[in-house]
Amino acid sequence: MKFKISIAKNPSHSAPVTCVGWSSTEEVYSAGDDNQLLSWSVSNNQSRKLSHFNKDLYPIDMQFLPRSSSTLGKHGDLILITSADGKFHIMNRSGRIERSVDAHKGAVLVGQWGNDGAGLLTAGEDGCVKIWSRSGMLRSIVVSSDNSVYGASWAPDSQSIAYTQGKFIVIKQLAPNTKPLRWKAHEELILCLSWSSASELIVSGGEDCQYRVWDSQGRQLYSSGLHDNHITSIAWAPNGDLFAVGSYNTIRLCDYAGVRHLLLCCITNYYNVKFQWSRSLDKPNTGCIYKMSWSGDGTQLAGACANGHVFFAHIVERNVHYMNFTATVTERKIVTVRNVTDDTVEQLELPERVIQLAMKYSHLVVTTPTQCYIYNTNNWNTPAIFDLKDGSVILLMLAEKHMLLVEKNNIGIYNYQGRLIAAPRWPNMRLDFLRLSQISLSSDTLVVRDSIDFKCTYILYIN
Repeated sequence: MKFKISIAKNPSHSAPVTCVGWSSTEEVYSAGDDNQLLSWSVSNNQSRKLSHFNKDLYPIDMQFLPRSSSTLGKHGDLILITSADGKFHIMNRSGRIERSVDAHKGAVLVGQWGNDGAGLLTAGEDGCVKIWSRSGMLRSIVVSSDNSVYGASWAPDSQSIAYTQGKFIVIKQLAPNTKPLRWKAHEELILCLSWSSASELIVSGGEDCQYRVWDSQGRQLYSSGLHDNHITSIAWAPNGDLFAVGSYNTIRLCDYAGVRHLLLCCITNYYNVKFQWSRSLDKPNTGCIYKMSWSGDGTQLAGACANGHVFFAHIVERNVHYMNFTATVTERKIVTVRNVTDDTVEQLELPERVIQLAMKYSHLVVTTPTQCYIYNTNNWNTPAIFDLKDGSVILLMLAEKHMLLVEKNNIGIYNYQGRLIAAPRWPNMRLDFLRLSQISLSSDTLVVRDSIDFKCTYILYIN
């Protein structure tokens, strides 16, 4: 597994790019010190100018409203941008500023929507972390300190936040009269922080040229070796199985597999194992990478570069195994299947890029942004094909007789001919929070954990 990186020949920004965000899986917005807001087509690396900010507005952070927030109409219609003048701005897709709010004294270094989109947090040079409503009304000042807050992130349940305080990481509950959890995380100033809503792990990077992985109790799970330069950006993929690390002319792809191995060792009390987190290391000509952002389907990464470029990276060489078959995503739109018994190779070319891939029970299932392809391992020439309702499948699970597809707003159980068998529903259903570890499928039963009460599970029978 590795990144395939593409960068335009000439930079479209005339100054450092400071932030990027995904408006869809095919479009990225970028903003920088040249006061421009650009829109990028990921397929051809072409950009167009959307807006030119006031000369006093220097963007620092950007995020689109989470897709689960359907109350505002079309997903991603609102964009949160923070700036060096102490304000945050809420914009629409055309780049027009709907509201500007004086938030901090000094630059607003972090701006992040809540996981449910109901509110947002900001953190700044003044050492404050503040919670705001979606419309920009101040709800509370959670933190007030003497240290600039370079990184902050919502907890998966949005009931607490993690933020940096010099060399320390602090987890602060939003409920009153609760003691914060604080620990020394790095030997030098911490520059970036990301808390995965899926794996519930925290990754931090700092001026000590290392990145480290923590659980929500402050226990260190991994510490990287020394890099050549400071770690300037960190980003978890939406499904929590990958994260990216950015530094000067450096992009590293890391895998969640190290945590699974560590948990197994904890159970078996066997620790004489070398954990492998890093999957690939690239050295593109980017300068410092200030911010990185994953696409909603977790297959692509965009980055804001100090030399005026925006890079795009998509994951290749993902593979799945079943019996004597290995299927590998060798290009954006190509899956190569190898039979290790006789060393024969089948190359499956799809009209769109591959998003999800799974192979079990004599079937290979591949999803693209608009369709699902079901191949039988005995015949690779004539797949069953059906259209997706929302596109961008976020979860794919195979059982002996059926398969489960989870899209942005729909969940369906299909047979291997592509026919819909059931559309299950259960209380407190939140598809954007649903993970593979929280759901199980058999030939006649679906079991899922409640998204709010973790002690509750639902058993649904498939007719």
